[in-house]
Amino acid sequence: MDNLNDNLNEDFNVDFTENLNETKKQARGCLRRFSKSIKVVVIAFLILLLLIPMFMIEDMIRERGQIQTDAIEEVGQKWSLAQTITGPYINLQYPITQEDNGVKKITMGSITLLPDELSIDGQLSTEILQRGIYKVNVYQSELLIKGFFSSEELHKSNVDMGVLQYNRVAVCLNLTDMRGLSEQVSITLNDSVYTFEPGMDGRGIESMGVHAIVDLSSLKEDRMLPYEMKIKLKGSQSIYFTPLGKTTKVNLKANWNTPSFDGNYLPEKREITEKDFSAQWQVLNLNRNYPQVLVNYQNASIKDIQNSNFGVNLKMPVEQYQQSMRSTKYAILIILLTFTVIFFTEIMEKTRIHALQYLLVGLALCLFYSLLLSMSEHIGFNMAYLVASVLTITLVGGYMLGIIKRKKPAFIMVGLLSVLYIYVFILIQLETFALLAGSLGLFVILAMVMYFSKKIDWFNE
Repeated sequence: MDNLNDNLNEDFNVDFTENLNETKKQARGCLRRFSKSIKVVVIAFLILLLLIPMFMIEDMIRERGQIQTDAIEEVGQKWSLAQTITGPYINLQYPITQEDNGVKKITMGSITLLPDELSIDGQLSTEILQRGIYKVNVYQSELLIKGFFSSEELHKSNVDMGVLQYNRVAVCLNLTDMRGLSEQVSITLNDSVYTFEPGMDGRGIESMGVHAIVDLSSLKEDRMLPYEMKIKLKGSQSIYFTPLGKTTKVNLKANWNTPSFDGNYLPEKREITEKDFSAQWQVLNLNRNYPQVLVNYQNASIKDIQNSNFGVNLKMPVEQYQQSMRSTKYAILIILLTFTVIFFTEIMEKTRIHALQYLLVGLALCLFYSLLLSMSEHIGFNMAYLVASVLTITLVGGYMLGIIKRKKPAFIMVGLLSVLYIYVFILIQLETFALLAGSLGLFVILAMVMYFSKKIDWFNE
């Protein structure tokens, strides 16, 4: 009986061992069968993991861009801000009698007369100020403003000329930043010269500017009132004008070769050379949405006037933060293709590459953008892109040569990264055709990946 039990136990142990071994073989076969799929999942996880440092780098780019903006604003606060010139124009008052519970009260109404002709000739002298590593462009300008007012516009608007207070007329000129005035401002009306006072005395379209109280009794009879004034004005970054004239003409010259014409109206003529530019604008009252005479103007009229500005932004030829941010948008593409090539190399060369080695290569690709950002602040974006890409390609290519011990895969990796970085640089430079070039490039890349992927046996070692 004991022998029978021993035989049964022995048979059971043999069967159990055989079954266990068979199960292990099946498990190993299953793992071997799906090892490539598992590796793909691991690689996908690593790519998602590398998005964390890329988000950190993007935040760093935004932060550095904001620091640059703050530096520009700080210099502007000390020098003078971007200037917008509105005027000159005339503000006339008239009494309004109102009765409240049998008590008569007199308030003052307001009529604003805009010039029939506004002509501005300006010469800007620019210079570069530096705040740390950041450069800020500022300017000093000399503006000759002349034209004439016409009482005919008051008659057209059915204004009662008899009630206007001609002895307390305010001639107004609005500026964005009063610190930009370099000397006293005066205006010649007919043959009389008047000096401006600070502030608007509550009679201007804008609250910031200068005004002069004058006696314009002649406006009651005269049809035309010529004026002329000269201003020396400092500012930074940009200068804008408001087209108050029935005909507004602006002729502007500056020793700056990268202007960006901005606002509601572009210049009719422009000439840009390697050292300077000149531009001429002409705007008619038909081109805007407010009349020549504003009676007790409302907020809507003020908004229309504010929204009609035009001018030039003295654009700095430095856009490293914008270009660096654009380059980071293609980071996931470079990492994905690099990992794909490493994976194909691993299979075709019958070698093993650890997940940590994939991660180190990915971190090197992420470090490229940190190098690009830091160096572009000192040597410019194009040179920084070249240096950062050469360093990254050399690092990744040398690392691949070290872990695979074969030159061909390393050279393939170097060639791939070189093509990708050149492709991304071209996309960054393109504006009009960036989307088209990007779409065609992605199509070609996907086609190549599909071509090489069909050569892989995904289910057998």
